[in-house]
Amino acid sequence: MKKIIPVFLFLMGTLFFSSCSHNQQHKDTINLWYKQPAQKWNEALPVGNGRLGAMVFGDPKSERIQLNEDSLWPDGPSVPSAKGTPEDLQEIRKLVKAGEVHKADKLIVDKFSYGRVLRSHQTMGDLYIDFDNDLKIENYSRKLSLDEALATVNYTSGGHEYTEKVFASAVDDVLVVQLSTNAEKGLNFQLKLDRPEDTGHPTVTVSAPSKDELVMNGEITQYGGVLNSQPNPINHGVKFETRLKVKISSGTTKANNGSLSLEGVKEATIFIVCNTSFYGDDYAAKNQKSLKHLEGKSFENILADHKADFGQYFSRVNLDLGDQELDSLPTDQRLQRVKDGNKDADLAATLFQYGRYLLISSSRPGTNPANLQGIWNKDIQAPWNADYHLNINLQMNYWPAGPTQLSEMHLPLFDLVDRLIERGKVTAKEQYGINRGSVIHHATDLWAAPWMRANQAYWGAWIHGGGWISQHYWEHYQFTQDKEFLARRAYPALKSFAEFYLDWLQKDKKSGLYISYPETSPENSYMTADGKSAAVSYGAAMGHQIIKEVFENTLSAAKVLSIEDSFTQEVQEKLGKLYPGVSIGEDGRILEWNEAYEEPEKGHRHMSHLYALHPGHTITEAIPEAFEGAQKTIDYRLQHGGAGTGWSRAWMINFNARLLDKAAAEDNLYKLLQISTGPNLFNEHPPFQIDGNFGFTAGIAELLLQSHEGFIRVLPTLPDSWKNGHIEGLVARGNIEVDISWKDGKLTKLGLLSNSDQVKEIVYNKNRRNISLTKGKKTWLDKALQEIN
Repeated sequence: MKKIIPVFLFLMGTLFFSSCSHNQQHKDTINLWYKQPAQKWNEALPVGNGRLGAMVFGDPKSERIQLNEDSLWPDGPSVPSAKGTPEDLQEIRKLVKAGEVHKADKLIVDKFSYGRVLRSHQTMGDLYIDFDNDLKIENYSRKLSLDEALATVNYTSGGHEYTEKVFASAVDDVLVVQLSTNAEKGLNFQLKLDRPEDTGHPTVTVSAPSKDELVMNGEITQYGGVLNSQPNPINHGVKFETRLKVKISSGTTKANNGSLSLEGVKEATIFIVCNTSFYGDDYAAKNQKSLKHLEGKSFENILADHKADFGQYFSRVNLDLGDQELDSLPTDQRLQRVKDGNKDADLAATLFQYGRYLLISSSRPGTNPANLQGIWNKDIQAPWNADYHLNINLQMNYWPAGPTQLSEMHLPLFDLVDRLIERGKVTAKEQYGINRGSVIHHATDLWAAPWMRANQAYWGAWIHGGGWISQHYWEHYQFTQDKEFLARRAYPALKSFAEFYLDWLQKDKKSGLYISYPETSPENSYMTADGKSAAVSYGAAMGHQIIKEVFENTLSAAKVLSIEDSFTQEVQEKLGKLYPGVSIGEDGRILEWNEAYEEPEKGHRHMSHLYALHPGHTITEAIPEAFEGAQKTIDYRLQHGGAGTGWSRAWMINFNARLLDKAAAEDNLYKLLQISTGPNLFNEHPPFQIDGNFGFTAGIAELLLQSHEGFIRVLPTLPDSWKNGHIEGLVARGNIEVDISWKDGKLTKLGLLSNSDQVKEIVYNKNRRNISLTKGKKTWLDKALQEIN
């Protein structure tokens, strides 16, 4: 047994105690900024309050502000939760056991899938501001302040100043645009709301009920709905009202054919509210109420409340990596420097904070979770439907929540998954003959559809969306130590998926172990003896890794809650006889399937068989063969062109962090900037897909702090070029806030603030110490830390 060493003896150095916060040098502001307006959508700057979003182009001649709301979806929960029968499952299992996997590939889609689905999240439309001027624009600047969540455009003309400010307030549930000038003649402009047509069918009407209001009424429809090469009628969906109201300090306004004309205005404040039938039939009344409330507030007060609200979340974490002298360069020029081969640690730090900014802006308590594009979608038919893919993408969106102190932003995810669990119980029972528990497949949408949607087995015939997403319930508890959440939400969710797996598993006669089949490995395939590719298999690594984790997390949660019953006994028994999820092939690599198959795509972007390394926690340096096998697996994939997409590169950074591979981590984080980052720092698959932004943020946190092994690793994978720096506010499991400073690559200060009295093991440079932490007391370890350097 290791000896417990009190904090004041930790590292046997001279220590300094402080119960107040440690003074560090904060960067005043974190900005993206540019010297020109956005010409393309991926150059525009995003704002959002969780539910409402906008992309700001900043054009002083003809401004476009592209608008979004998170519930604008067609159709409804109309497709049944199940298709196919338990007898179909038995037939597929017979085919797999007989080696007739091509027939199994076809049958699993024919029997269980509703086909490719074209239910996409849709844009709210656009606000156009057309200025009547021939101004010569000078000193133009467009920026997004991440710490204030404020987009600003400034320029001068003829010695006069012009300003545009845009933000999305969660406090007042409104998008706000302020236009101002000190020019004597003021501003002349027209305001218009518009929206693209939905597959040739007009879906909105725009009216001007008064001289200072515009109203856009619409319904989200989508021609075709569920596609199986058969025409279907229009699917009616969510109804909405977008209402704009403008308030001016001088000048005049008038309505003109569904638009507003303003003249001689020195200051105009534009309020945009939108509500939908998804959140209640009183959506139009909610808009009126919001605008009425705003009548009693000045622009300054609305902005101040917004800054305070956003800042309470964003300011929790501060990262300084140096290179701030490059702040004088516009963001697109800095990014180009990196694309040209230069390093820029401060730009990496900005991208880290950008991920946190985007999560706060696209996922707030009471909203829908962040989708494949957060909330920023310009299309009627978005890439990959801008929906929720549960074979990594939705999960990756929320990897930063716990470590970067944004656990509140996790809650919309659980709201969706709770709905999925209820529908997934029907799927499990009717489709697979499993009378307890729930199953969720690889993708879903606003309507919490749990069913299989695929026209090919390799990308859709996967049953572990629920098993993977259940990890987030346990992780949320790990980071917050919220026992009420564990009892009320996490344990019931974990139990639902564990129950499904208990009845899904089959006993393998040869080994006597419980095996999962039919299985697939997300979006990948293998070569069969006839030289053709197949997807369905008799077992796969990821499936067994996820099942093992679900069982372990369920038992851990039960232990915290003092639950011990026949269910937990059954979980324990099958866990002990579960087919291994981590098996090593003859070449030392981890097997993706239960046999060593050749792959038609050796550099495949998904590395599903490394789930146990990250985001799982089974593969660690404590198991050298698996640890080395994971590294060989990564090397093989990269040798064949792997990690080509943005989110895949972000996952790679997290893998590198867990493998303690500093050089590879640094190489991949800069490759993500070079290859997969757009001018506005949006991650590009391509096209834009926001999970890479969130995965990057999580990866940087993993480089600096890890706690998945039951102890805290400090600076485990610090890149060599990040010589000096500090980070404040990261969170380790156990709800321990951690501040770290380093110089010349060596730890100089470590601060720990625990939410409970506990003993925690700290690891730095292979040195390990147990320390006692006192609830609510922040202790700094200063001065002589040479013993661990």
